[in-house]
Amino acid sequence: MGRWLLRNLLFSVTLTLMALGASAQEAGILRHGIAMHGKPALEPGFAHLPYAEPKAPKGGRITLALQGTFDSLNPLIVLGVAPDVVPRYVLQSLMMRSADEPFTIYGLLARAVEMPEDRSFITFHLDPRARFSDGHPLTAEDVRFSFEVLKKHGKPFHRSSFSQVKAVEILDPHRIRFDLSGSNDRELPLLIGMMSIFPAHATNPDTFDRTTLAAPIGSGPYALTEVKPGERVVLTRRKDYWGESLPITRGLYNFDEIRYDFYRDANSLFEAFKAGLYDFRIEGDPGQWATGYDIPAVRDGRVVRETLATRLPKGMNGFVFNTRKPLFADVRVREALSYLFDFDWVNRNLYFGQLTRSDSYFSGSDLASTGRPADERERALLAAAPGAVREDILSGRWEPPAGDGSGRDRGMARRALALLSEAGWTLDNDVLRRKGTGEPFAFEMLVNSRSQERLALNYSQSLSRIGVQARVRLVDDVQYWRRLARFDFDMVQWLWPSSLSPGNEQRNRWGSAAAQRSGSHNHAGVASPAVDRLIDALLEAESREDFVSAVRALDRTLLSGFYVVPLFYLKDQWLAYNSDLRKPEKAPLMGTNIDTWWRRPN
Repeated sequence: MGRWLLRNLLFSVTLTLMALGASAQEAGILRHGIAMHGKPALEPGFAHLPYAEPKAPKGGRITLALQGTFDSLNPLIVLGVAPDVVPRYVLQSLMMRSADEPFTIYGLLARAVEMPEDRSFITFHLDPRARFSDGHPLTAEDVRFSFEVLKKHGKPFHRSSFSQVKAVEILDPHRIRFDLSGSNDRELPLLIGMMSIFPAHATNPDTFDRTTLAAPIGSGPYALTEVKPGERVVLTRRKDYWGESLPITRGLYNFDEIRYDFYRDANSLFEAFKAGLYDFRIEGDPGQWATGYDIPAVRDGRVVRETLATRLPKGMNGFVFNTRKPLFADVRVREALSYLFDFDWVNRNLYFGQLTRSDSYFSGSDLASTGRPADERERALLAAAPGAVREDILSGRWEPPAGDGSGRDRGMARRALALLSEAGWTLDNDVLRRKGTGEPFAFEMLVNSRSQERLALNYSQSLSRIGVQARVRLVDDVQYWRRLARFDFDMVQWLWPSSLSPGNEQRNRWGSAAAQRSGSHNHAGVASPAVDRLIDALLEAESREDFVSAVRALDRTLLSGFYVVPLFYLKDQWLAYNSDLRKPEKAPLMGTNIDTWWRRPN
């Protein structure tokens, strides 16, 4: 009898523990932050971000500058050209990303979250102190409203990501639950956490998808106080900002006024900086960095020049083939044209030898597949799509074609013509023509700046050596972005930046559904089941090891498709700024962030 009682007691205890475990799993774990992989680096109760100076003085004005124009203030919709100032300074998100970790977010509007280990749901606990600039409290209803309006009218990235949410439930005015069961997307909770929150009482959902220059109401540290279309945007720091003392914002947003001036082209933008019309510049032109800063302001110390090492992947910069066009549908054609870009000549003659060749979609990081053979995890992932990756890319032996540096490498031209012949093209009286029809090989390269035009003209000249007629067309910003959104181009130069935690944005760049979706960043028109499966794999990965293998497998598959002619990247970050500006000693992982800077008090 004693043994029977003991057995039943143990059985009851086991059931109780199982029930408690299931209850805990259902209820989730209360968290101050969420990391894509592993745990957040900062412990609960942290004082401030490690790259912010909590004692930074407030005050002064900073003037920044952007190239181009704008006809809207809402960058979260497809229509219009809008600067990123509204979601950056006026609106806020539930949680805020740390610039010092691969992908970790910490509480902002939400002071804590509940989430189980399987990430099948997430519940946000809103800070009751959160207020919009008009005094209205920010509640769970505003969160649901923002989610629904972005899911319906937002950018393709928002629509595709948020469509995975099974249900949204308001538990009380300061708690809202998102049911993520069945999504198999471990990044989705972080994307919802970074969603911009609009005031439901002051936002018309029926007109949200239209361009507007009306200053929105937000809960952020700044309010828009001046908008001159195509010319200027001014933001003023709110004295009644509710989140002034939050750990996540301590030491940030130090300027009383942030002014953005807009310039039509790169040359006028640089000349304005030399004239002292704005305060801070990230230089991306090696020629200008090498020769353009020999000016009085630099010589007498009014402008500081600084080179900062960056620790992020450099992404892929390339001439992008629009594979929707029949001309570029054959992978042999795309690979052939890549032989005509002589990086060594271009780097030496146009960019003072300061660039590094792009050789991966995650160049300069451990996520890049180039130079390393596929491991067992990668091969297992790629086994479902035999032939999707070329053997030389699978073994890590491939690298972008390298000419002899003369700009007229005959060996490269012969290799290109051999591939083009296999694809049905022949050289006839110095013109490349389709066999059988005589159709000339001709296309347009769309550019929107003089620096892009210069590079495109050089490449066009190289292509003419094998009879290819590549016309270069320079258009203004508005026309460029409209044509890009409609995929109305043959070839463009594009940079897909990367982080140490690539995620759902990969669907928008390479997913089959995005290939025909207006406004997506799948400019190349990639529509590959193998690519789709690998994007799913990196989003479902629970360990860093599985994640890295999935990203490398994706990299190999994209490289095997020859969707771009790989160009180059800058290894370091080049800064030029007014000597009155100050910044924290520590730069974050993602590079310098102007929101941590301040102006030296008078």
